[in-house]
Amino acid sequence: MTLFSERMIAWQRSHGRHGLPWQGTRDPYRVWLSEIMLQQTQVTTVLEYYPRFLARFADVAALAAASEGDVMALWSGLGYYSRARNLHRCAQEVVSRFGGHFPPSAELLQTLPGIGRSTAAAIAAFCFGERAAILDGNVKRVLTRYFGISDDMAVLANERALWQRAEGLLPVANPREAMPVYTQSLMDLGATVCTLRRPVCLLCPLSADCVATHEGEPERYPVKTKRLKRTQLDLWLLQAVDEKGRVWLAPRPAPGIWAGLHCMPAFASREELLALLPPLEHERVVEHTPFMHVLTHRDLYLRVVTAQVSDSAFAGGGGAEGGWFDEAQWPALGLPAPVRRFLEVTGS
Repeated sequence: MTLFSERMIAWQRSHGRHGLPWQGTRDPYRVWLSEIMLQQTQVTTVLEYYPRFLARFADVAALAAASEGDVMALWSGLGYYSRARNLHRCAQEVVSRFGGHFPPSAELLQTLPGIGRSTAAAIAAFCFGERAAILDGNVKRVLTRYFGISDDMAVLANERALWQRAEGLLPVANPREAMPVYTQSLMDLGATVCTLRRPVCLLCPLSADCVATHEGEPERYPVKTKRLKRTQLDLWLLQAVDEKGRVWLAPRPAPGIWAGLHCMPAFASREELLALLPPLEHERVVEHTPFMHVLTHRDLYLRVVTAQVSDSAFAGGGGAEGGWFDEAQWPALGLPAPVRRFLEVTGS
């Protein structure tokens, strides 16, 4: 076992996190579910969704047998909805290809939808004790600071070199017991000590040999020059309400934003929205105060227009798949977070 891994394992046992609901298990289903939920999502948010998901889908067979609509409805609010679609597809492939049992190696796990190299390694390490290296954003930060790697991580060759470094640090002795603790230690150190901003180097078990600590500028690392440019998207949403107070909602097309989720009809302009309504209705619509919803690399400016319509005459704007839903039915639908919040606040 390397000195690096020894320090990390000792630190994890004394100072790491131990109370998260997906810890202390070798059940691949629970570990996989937590890993997918934690991608691009804060632990505090996942803590709300994880138990609800398990209560509804207790194992991979139950998830595989569910409809995509049920999965999307339960995922609603977590964002990055392609994760939910891949989660469902992955469960179905685990059942169809592997008899309901997750394959016991990172190599095979990577063949499943939505499971990349680092996620596969985490599942294999936690559940099967495989010597497989993880390299998510937290771990990249820890390793580039520790070694003082100023190479641009946006360059594929540099990232490959970091993978090799990560593999060279893995514990050798007793991997079945050591790998889950070591893997968790990297996750915890990056999340709680070696943070993106204001890292607490005095509490770090690696500080004695950390290049970034000795340089006094840990926040310089990692270096990544290629940044996705933020964009802006304006959407006009029609809250069509019928005589019974129901709202028209239809699944969003794929690919695209909120694909597969139920949503009010969306338009690029006010004119397109009004074109769906009879001319006499134009003077009676209510335009709500615009609001912004922030995605990772895009700002959505949402403008909602409410109109009272006849359920028999309204074309829908969402095709035959759309329908009228009352307030009691909204919780069971997969709705985009801003749409759900709007409906809950304004009602029908």
